[in-house]
Amino acid sequence: MVKSVPPEWKIVLDSDTISRSISRISFEILEKNRDLQRLAIVGIRTCGEYIGQRIQSRIKEIEGVDVPFGVVDITLYRDDISHNLNQPTLKGTDLPFDITGSRIVLVDDVFYTGRTVRAALDAIIDFGRPHCVELAALADRGHRELPIRPDYVGKNLPTQKSDFVKVRMTEQGFTDGVYIITKS
Repeated sequence: MVKSVPPEWKIVLDSDTISRSISRISFEILEKNRDLQRLAIVGIRTCGEYIGQRIQSRIKEIEGVDVPFGVVDITLYRDDISHNLNQPTLKGTDLPFDITGSRIVLVDDVFYTGRTVRAALDAIIDFGRPHCVELAALADRGHRELPIRPDYVGKNLPTQKSDFVKVRMTEQGFTDGVYIITKS
């Protein structure tokens, strides 16, 4: 049974649009990174992990090359961890390849202030020194607080700072979708 989202959530990216966005991002990555020997995909837990896996699969379909894939857990690298009264839940980082010298495409679901990506960069650097890190995001909603921007974007979403953007995916038991929730 597929889980449903609340009816007040406004869908802005449906399953087909998400699939096309992932294909487009995959092709853009391949155009920019012809040397697939050093390429690696790293997803930020949790939805960035799922999107990263799909990008890796799409690259394999296109090129026949299985690029390395890893996942980074940014929980302990967040700059707001001391503001959260709850005990953080660690899901773990899994980087089963040598980071040093790799061309990493870091994948997130929604790019917002840049703080999640900053934390992910800190986590990656703890495992080695990559040749470079590029950023892919399914959606970019703007409102940056740090000088970071994605290299690959599925869709730019105009939002208000007070809005929430939620991603739900089949890996979580939902139908793929990106939703805007307007705060009342």
